[in-house]
Amino acid sequence: MALRMLCSSVLRTGTDIGVSNARTFGTAAILCRRSAPLGPMPNEDIDFKNLESLEKYRSYTRYLKKAEEAKNTPAWWKTYRQYQEQEDPGHGPDVERANIGLPHCRPSRVKEARERKRVVKENRRSIELERAMRLRTFKVSLDRVQAGWEETSGPYHVQRLADHYGIFKDLFPMAYFYPRFTLCVSYGQDSPAQVHYGNHLTPTEAAVAPQVSFEAEEGSIWTLLLTSPDEHLLDSEGEYVHWLVGNIPGGAVTSGEELCPYLAPIPAKGTGFHRYVYILFRQEETIDFHEDIRPLPCVSLSERSFKTVEFYRKHQDSMTPAGLSFFQSQWDQSVTHTFHNILDMKEPVFEFERPPVYHPPQVKYPHGQPLRYLDRYRDGQEHTYGIY
Repeated sequence: MALRMLCSSVLRTGTDIGVSNARTFGTAAILCRRSAPLGPMPNEDIDFKNLESLEKYRSYTRYLKKAEEAKNTPAWWKTYRQYQEQEDPGHGPDVERANIGLPHCRPSRVKEARERKRVVKENRRSIELERAMRLRTFKVSLDRVQAGWEETSGPYHVQRLADHYGIFKDLFPMAYFYPRFTLCVSYGQDSPAQVHYGNHLTPTEAAVAPQVSFEAEEGSIWTLLLTSPDEHLLDSEGEYVHWLVGNIPGGAVTSGEELCPYLAPIPAKGTGFHRYVYILFRQEETIDFHEDIRPLPCVSLSERSFKTVEFYRKHQDSMTPAGLSFFQSQWDQSVTHTFHNILDMKEPVFEFERPPVYHPPQVKYPHGQPLRYLDRYRDGQEHTYGIY
């Protein structure tokens, strides 16, 4: 009934002002009609009501091939990656980047196959393993899984994670590397907070220098760097070095030459999460770092200005990046303590801080004040109602 009355009123209005009613309704229909897409939408040819009729991949390799074919098939729409590459053409897929890491010495495929067959035969002969599988009490050691992952696909996964977080783009423009050595970084003694690949740690947890360990051959020399590409207050392309230790013998970080003392993370308030990247370099020989030593106690941010790519270019003939680990951190109360007591400077704040409400000193006889005058000076948050 309401729709009929609306249509009659529209017809009456059109007649009064001398406009064709048919044309009015035709224009409205065209405006309300949704335009068709420019081309076929993805997966529109799939019959979701009959999924059993779809072709099965039958293996993971076949799935990867099909996924790669679908990825390379041109489409009429633009993806987010294409929009991003259009804005930043220097980091597109067609731009070739250099691998500055250690080469991968993969063992012979014949040896891998023999070793795999040997392990399978031993497992089949094991009575305890067969019994555990039959009783469903078999447990897989996570340490063995972690070790196997680090030896096989771990470096490639870490490299992709670093690309996702923009580590190589900001620290090593036009270059990348595969971390062949696992870097174990843990903060604290009682409740250790470990650094993985992009996990969140508070500045309070990372207030003191961590314990760093990695597998190193006897007689090898290393360099450890901790930097942040998001903290610099004056240069958008600059960094602040938080820790730099060179000429580390073996895996003993405490025995190395400390070029810059440790500084806790200082993400400014209102700037969100900052990235803190640990990079392990393998040295070919002992390096003279007299140009890179920061004056002690190095409490000035200008003295901690740093660029990883310039540091690497200076010593690229004698060192190679071999390990990578990074975490993210956001402002907390310890950042204020670091700025005021260690760096001896005013803390930069990039968000609005609402000032506390000001109340004039309380008077004994508040003439002309509202009934709830005393609530302004009470310690509790709940108001008290009544006559005072």
